[in-house]
Amino acid sequence: MKAPLRPTASLLVQLLTLTSLTLVTAWAMSTALLFLLPPPAPDFYRTSEIERTYRGSPPTFTERQPLMRTVQDKPPSPLLEGPTIPNIRAKIAEDLGVPVSDIVLAGERGPLSDRRVGRIIRDRAARAGMSSEEHFLINPFQVGVRQPDGRWAVVRTEPEFGLNDWQQRVALWFALSALLMTPVAWIFARRLSQPIQVFAQAAERLGRDPKAPPLELRGPSEISMAARAFNEMQQRLQRYVEDRTAMVGAIAHDLRTPLTRLRFRIEGLPEEQRAKYASDLDQMEEMIAATLAFVRDATKTGERTPLELSSLVESLCDEMAETGAKTEVEQGEKVVLEGDPMALRRLVANLLENAVKFGGQARARVFQDADHAVVEIDDDGPGIPPADTERVFEPFYRREPSRNRQTGGIGLGLAVVRTIARGHGGDVSLTNRAGGGLRARVELPL
Repeated sequence: MKAPLRPTASLLVQLLTLTSLTLVTAWAMSTALLFLLPPPAPDFYRTSEIERTYRGSPPTFTERQPLMRTVQDKPPSPLLEGPTIPNIRAKIAEDLGVPVSDIVLAGERGPLSDRRVGRIIRDRAARAGMSSEEHFLINPFQVGVRQPDGRWAVVRTEPEFGLNDWQQRVALWFALSALLMTPVAWIFARRLSQPIQVFAQAAERLGRDPKAPPLELRGPSEISMAARAFNEMQQRLQRYVEDRTAMVGAIAHDLRTPLTRLRFRIEGLPEEQRAKYASDLDQMEEMIAATLAFVRDATKTGERTPLELSSLVESLCDEMAETGAKTEVEQGEKVVLEGDPMALRRLVANLLENAVKFGGQARARVFQDADHAVVEIDDDGPGIPPADTERVFEPFYRREPSRNRQTGGIGLGLAVVRTIARGHGGDVSLTNRAGGGLRARVELPL
């Protein structure tokens, strides 16, 4: 195990740093927006331009919104207030030749509170050639004139679609700020997520290989604590499995002594009874030998190396065919995975032998399904009841009468297959094929 690395700042500190940095950046953006960008200068319109629009000949503008005239039943609202409003009403009433009471000025804008906006309007008015005595209204506004039929003719600016210049500048400013903050956010996010991703990969690797190397203690202090607990858990699991496996092996080994004594004691029995007892003792010794082999194989896992699974299956089928077994393999894609070559060879060999023994012949295929390598072996046997598709993987379980000791095996073959498959992070299943026969399917993660 590598020497523990000094943990970095805790996850809480890093999150607080990221949050604080985001807030400071937002404040800096708002401050720069307030002091660097000029305030929006609202459009203003002379009373003469408003009167022309009322008479049906609106002027043409290049930088301001056009004016429009509409007719409605009620006067516009809310009413505008201010020291210049009475003079503007009187001027419009005089120019249009109507009573002042028939003129209504409405709008939602109050008095200007920003002196810079006022200066900008005065500068624009001066550049437009307006005198200081000339009256104007600032958008948005509505000028209502009562008609003889009691309805109101209203002059207002046409509705604006999309973003105005000020909104476009603000949107561009925020877009540029977000673009500048994206690399910083990405670095922080990667820094925070990488230890968690490594932790998840280590947990997934432990499921495939119980003897995987321990996780390095690095990253935030919370992640380092979790990694240390994970490593301790992995060690405890390994010791637990080794202790239980050693205990089973010791029990199986110690049973040989009383079995040997029983063999000597049955020598004095009649021939008929001695044959029956000897047959039972032979079966018990065979089970003990198989148990010892199973325990030995489970405790001595080989080194994981890259393995081309298709070639392994083809070589086993060829070897069995040379001995007279009916085996064939479909030509398919090459699938490479990390695994224990000897263990996977035993897994495939057990399934092929079962297919030949109980189904007459074996047809194998290897292919890739998403992120798994799949081995399927079909036979032409009678299949098994759905209730036994899981029980057959239990150690020493033998179905009667077709799969008993006389037809071969003591019930550990499929248990070994599942142990090897799950030791590689995969699994094995048995299903009855629609056309008859059994299909064994092994899935191993790539």
